[in-house]
Amino acid sequence: MRTRELYGNGPQVSEIGLGTWQLGTKWGEPFNDAEAEKVLEAALENGITLIDTADCYNGGNSERTIGRFQRTHPGKFTVVTKCGRCLNPHVSEGYNSENISRFIDGSLERLQLDALDMVLLHCPPSDVFSRDDVFECLEGLKKQGKIKSFGVSVEKVQDALTAMKYGITAVEVVFNMFRLKPLEELFPKAKEKDVGIIARVPLASGLLTGLYDENTRFGEKDHRTTNRNGERFDKGETFSGVDYNTGLKAVAELKKIFGTDDLIPYALKWILMHEEVSAVIPGASRAEHVSSNVRASGIPPLSAEQMTAVREVYDRYIRALVHDSW
Repeated sequence: MRTRELYGNGPQVSEIGLGTWQLGTKWGEPFNDAEAEKVLEAALENGITLIDTADCYNGGNSERTIGRFQRTHPGKFTVVTKCGRCLNPHVSEGYNSENISRFIDGSLERLQLDALDMVLLHCPPSDVFSRDDVFECLEGLKKQGKIKSFGVSVEKVQDALTAMKYGITAVEVVFNMFRLKPLEELFPKAKEKDVGIIARVPLASGLLTGLYDENTRFGEKDHRTTNRNGERFDKGETFSGVDYNTGLKAVAELKKIFGTDDLIPYALKWILMHEEVSAVIPGASRAEHVSSNVRASGIPPLSAEQMTAVREVYDRYIRALVHDSW
């Protein structure tokens, strides 16, 4: 497993991390502690040292499971957690010092840590990214020793650019073969400011695995069933905002480019070909998914021809659907 700097003068982490939205369970299913433990064991065995989580994932169970695992495997992981999505309603006013401090204390307790390695604002309303008081609160928590660094997780590229004036250390953003907009302004600015880029939703909710087709059916509570048009949360979180059938057509072209039906290592390697990326965080509901994901770190770099061909697929099938929306 290759490593990269998480942010300027930050810790070295595995270039492939573990996203824990669906840790140990498929979307919509009850949380499975035993399976979650197996996923974390697989991450450790495969050289993963970066875990991404959030206080709201599985009702806090993702953080709790990671916390228990860390007690028996101290110092093995750098943990990035996120806060804010537990707000109900999820509105800008909820991002105040009282609530943010409460969220941080809750994560510290669940993760069983004295200080959080990194905290990200969890895709808040856009105006939060320009509020001095929010970032002053985070800076104060850092001075108190409760957090080591802070940044933002975003839906929109512009939100990340806005937040960069506040001394953030990292941006978590949807970046994959179906979402190329971050390359235009965000990546150059992040490189200039030594801000880390954590690529989330790297497989477009599974579309870019190459494993789905027109006959694939998802669970009735799965966001890939219930959120295709943004019914529950931002549409961009589901299949990266791409129409499912159009995505399948693009995937068919990608399979031709790479000569395989298994796109996982190539989709992840494509992301890692961009030096601005600190890490990519595919999720895993089963231990075998972890082993499948880490293959990307060991395969040869993609050729210039392959990189160009991916962009051509994006321009032909995807750009008009997503480029100006996020």
